[in-house]
Amino acid sequence: MQNFKTMKYLKYITAAFLIFSLQSCSDFLEQEPGTQTSIDELLQNKAGVLTAMKGLYGAVEENVRGERFAVYSDLQGGNIKFTPTSSGSSIGQITPALNVREVYSFEDTEETSNFESVYTGHYSIINQANLILEYTPKLTDATDAEKNQIKAEALAIRAYSHFLLSQIYCQDYSYTSDASHLGIVYSTESIKAGLKYPKRETLATTYSLIINDLKTAIDNYSDTSAMTGPVYSYFNKNNTKALLARVYLYKKDWANAYETANDVITNSGVQLVSSSNLVAQWVQPDLPVSEALLEFTIPRDAESAAKVTMASYFGFNANTYARYVASNDLVNLYEADDLRKQLFLTVNIQTLVNGLLTPAPYNFTRKFQDNAGYVAFRLSEMYLIRAEAALENGQPNLGMSDINIIRARANASLLTNTLNLKENILLERRKELCFEGHLFFDLRRNHLGITRNDGCISTNCSIAYPSPKFVLPIPLYNINLNENLQQNESY
Repeated sequence: MQNFKTMKYLKYITAAFLIFSLQSCSDFLEQEPGTQTSIDELLQNKAGVLTAMKGLYGAVEENVRGERFAVYSDLQGGNIKFTPTSSGSSIGQITPALNVREVYSFEDTEETSNFESVYTGHYSIINQANLILEYTPKLTDATDAEKNQIKAEALAIRAYSHFLLSQIYCQDYSYTSDASHLGIVYSTESIKAGLKYPKRETLATTYSLIINDLKTAIDNYSDTSAMTGPVYSYFNKNNTKALLARVYLYKKDWANAYETANDVITNSGVQLVSSSNLVAQWVQPDLPVSEALLEFTIPRDAESAAKVTMASYFGFNANTYARYVASNDLVNLYEADDLRKQLFLTVNIQTLVNGLLTPAPYNFTRKFQDNAGYVAFRLSEMYLIRAEAALENGQPNLGMSDINIIRARANASLLTNTLNLKENILLERRKELCFEGHLFFDLRRNHLGITRNDGCISTNCSIAYPSPKFVLPIPLYNINLNENLQQNESY
């Protein structure tokens, strides 16, 4: 049995290496017909490592921008719903999208998990980052500063993937009083270093390892990215601090959350988009909003045409529309004069109602049209983190001040007292960060249940906290590869 598992695992490793090679450096590897460069050869020099880094960023972008993760938190929390089928015999019918069908109803299974590709994708990313971390110190044609920069970016990616895995597969940090419940397998060595069958860490240890990776990355950054291209597309000191601030928020380490978010706000050089430009910034094609701290570059073909973008899920044009729109649960939260309400485009679509096709209004987000990329971090989130941390640190007036900065920018009415400030902070996060992957995780870390009303076609529209279904099952394929990998409760 062990030999069979080892052979199966080795097959998986070979596939992972092959995927890494093909995604990272297809042109670089074509030395002559019928031959390819091995991992060892590729990573022997700076050019090869940077080629691998480019592939690594592409893999990260694909995994977070992919439909499953890109819609997960907003769909589960109730910010978005489905559009009706646009043609064919099912025209007007509303059904869950295939890639999230079971997840949407909190009925995902380990045997056929909707998220198997997300789980394996993140560990492939982590393995690639570890390979780069193992080879970079040996480079003879890179300066120490260049090697440290590569190390910093790879560590940030490793921490980011581990953190996203913990969000999907682990209960929130305060689920137990000491975070001693199940975390994830934290991988710090490539599979090339040898076969291992590790156990899952506790969530407390998982977070400690994430934080250590991020702090080490921050200490190693230089002023120049290892990669060429838009600065906002790669990890740097500022957006790594933004990730660290988010990790502290989820850990409920309020002092460090405040300090780190404040550092980004004060020292990053990035400014909030002004009221006068808020809508225009979001709807501009090809470029992210100027307050974006990290938005991964979308893939393009040889003619520089965008291949897959966030518009694949949220887009609308005169002829076609995507599967996901805002629920009225979300849209109705905005005041009439809130500028963010202009970020919804209302379109009537033929919908099957009581057996008849009837035009019904649907609200498409204007955030993710025209070649939009996945927004990983932006400055407004840092204000919202600082606000929540200030409140929890016993400084509610500072928290209210930060909330009012965001509300004033949106032309929303300002808070005049700190009563119910926690609820107002969470409400502001829902309105400001909608479609950016926060709502479900915000509800869960605050021990709040799920209530989905408008457009909910799930078998479970409301679920109280706590619930074992607030985390997904580890895919059975991965459980079979590692006999020490413990499955989540109820799966």
